[in-house]
Amino acid sequence: MAWSVLSRRNQFCAKIGLMKKIHLVFHDGGGGHRNAAVALQSIIVQQKREWDVELVQFQELTDRLDVLRKLTGIRIQQQYNILLQNGWTLGSTYLLRVLQATIHFFHKPLVRLLEKFWREHPADLLVSVIPHFNRQIFESWSSTYPGRPFVTLITDLADFPPHFWIEPIPEQFVIAGTEKAADQARALNHDGAHIFRASGMILRPDFYLPDNSEPSALRKEMSLRADLPTAIVLFGGHGSKVMFDITERLDAADLPLQLILICGRNEELAAKLRARQWKMPVCIIGFTKEVYKLMRAADFLIGKPGPGSIAEAMVRKLPVLIECNSWTLPQERYNAEWVTAKRVGIVLKSFRDVVEGVRQMLEPAALAEFRKNVAAQENRAIFEIPEILAKLLGESQSEPNPPMSAAVVADAG
Repeated sequence: MAWSVLSRRNQFCAKIGLMKKIHLVFHDGGGGHRNAAVALQSIIVQQKREWDVELVQFQELTDRLDVLRKLTGIRIQQQYNILLQNGWTLGSTYLLRVLQATIHFFHKPLVRLLEKFWREHPADLLVSVIPHFNRQIFESWSSTYPGRPFVTLITDLADFPPHFWIEPIPEQFVIAGTEKAADQARALNHDGAHIFRASGMILRPDFYLPDNSEPSALRKEMSLRADLPTAIVLFGGHGSKVMFDITERLDAADLPLQLILICGRNEELAAKLRARQWKMPVCIIGFTKEVYKLMRAADFLIGKPGPGSIAEAMVRKLPVLIECNSWTLPQERYNAEWVTAKRVGIVLKSFRDVVEGVRQMLEPAALAEFRKNVAAQENRAIFEIPEILAKLLGESQSEPNPPMSAAVVADAG
């Protein structure tokens, strides 16, 4: 009996020793980078691949080089989220270039710090889902483990060169979710063997769960009217104060409309919205991991032109109403071009025009066309990317992307 248990334990340890190790590097500047890393880890677990996946929080790893934290007591990623919450994004291109200059100044100590970490935490494959630092990550990784693949999974619809996502480093593997991003990699002389074209942005597996629930029933559960057109208002995991202004304008317009307002971790915004008596029906929600369910109750999305929220809306078959102007983050401006080119929604110069935008969206012919174009979007990136990683690990390609089931996603956690 004891011999049998020992034998099984030895077999288990041997299997663990043979498992491929993958590092996924992310940070919490905005929610999209963590979401991408967690989504990839989740689908790998769900597919029962024999890979040991470790999430590496880049900011924690490099804290001692965080100059802004030394000066202000606040991490770079926290300062970024404060800017988003308050809409302080005018001039963000200049701030971005200042950040890049700072990264360049600390290039050598950053590379040395990362080299030390990689030596102490070996892996077979390194995946980055963050911008700005890919040169430093690559140089430290390749000097520690020459020949082992380094992959940058772009979580924007396009790069914002120079030195944002794609570096002029031939050995950098790039996973691009749009043809625009793939073209940008080619322009930096990446060859076909180092560019992989996914069909969209990576999203959590639960966005692909089959959902036969009735929108009218979901609305009733949220104390909304079952028969009224519904917009979900979403500005990322930290919300935005512009949501209050949008709600005020729409409430005053007396449109046949109701709102689902997702405030995320912005408790101050949620409290301010709840303190107001609105004429129109509204449902105010704080942080939630069930946006995919709430989208089922909506007819369209109002939000910032972030790649994550646009991709989520496309998978959940919702047209979008977004804004693009000089306040828009530079890396997100192409997203508005994409929405216009694909005719999957309306792009406003300013949310001051949100009432007119909603009126256009609610026109039956326009809404029908938007819905048809959204339905034509087919994003299977969450299933395609593990196959790309398997290829880079030298493993044979497995079966094509299987359909999702509720049980499978639940197992993925």
